[in-house]
Amino acid sequence: MPWFDAGVNLLDRRFNPQEIISNAVDAGVSRLCIITTHPNEWDAAAALHQQFPQICSYTLGIHPHNAKDVVDSDYARLRSMAKEPGVVAVGECGLDFNRNFSPQDVQISVFEAQLALAVELNLPVYLHERDAFEQQVSCLQKVLPSLSGGIAHCFTGDTKQLTTYLDMGLYIGITGWACDEKRGEALRSAIPTIPLERIILETDAPYLFPKTLRPRKRNNEPALLPHIGEQISELMQVAPDKLRDSSYANTCRLFCISD
Repeated sequence: MPWFDAGVNLLDRRFNPQEIISNAVDAGVSRLCIITTHPNEWDAAAALHQQFPQICSYTLGIHPHNAKDVVDSDYARLRSMAKEPGVVAVGECGLDFNRNFSPQDVQISVFEAQLALAVELNLPVYLHERDAFEQQVSCLQKVLPSLSGGIAHCFTGDTKQLTTYLDMGLYIGITGWACDEKRGEALRSAIPTIPLERIILETDAPYLFPKTLRPRKRNNEPALLPHIGEQISELMQVAPDKLRDSSYANTCRLFCISD
């Protein structure tokens, strides 16, 4: 079975999407989920799905950094576009109180609006959180009984936070952050406690190039997911192919993709 990169910022200006997709397929990564973070990315993501329908799915959402840019018509557009083929989740959405590129109250309002849309559309949520864990959990708990699942994208927290997300029924997205022995210490300690049926692998490319890989390159990409998977399999003490198959199946289950 091939690999599924459940989170790649394929619309980043550092990428040539066709080249990145070709590299991924050559490396055995047969499926990609394109993360969107701003309404100005939604049409481009849809076009890539139309060009590569068997490879690319995509999310529709507004990153907390971009919450300040939202206008009311964006929600109506998201609601309409979510019915199109290839859309698998609402997000990347959530809270980021680390840099506060958008005011916190605006972030919360935009996040709650996207959670409401996810419930209405019966789609899972693709979650971002940084330095806002308690507030994020509070927002999620309001809609949890009606929510069609979700993923804690690029999870970098500790075992306690992990347990909270697992108890909420979320999948856990693990990236090359796990390859960083210094910054990723808390995450590396938590990873062995993730059940195989709840882990999802992603690169978050072009970010988070795995530090265990040489030579070091500037940008991460989906073609490196097998290496990241091997590093995570060592932490979990499971065979890489077993982790690969579990993550692929989990991602398809979360995104309601038949394969």
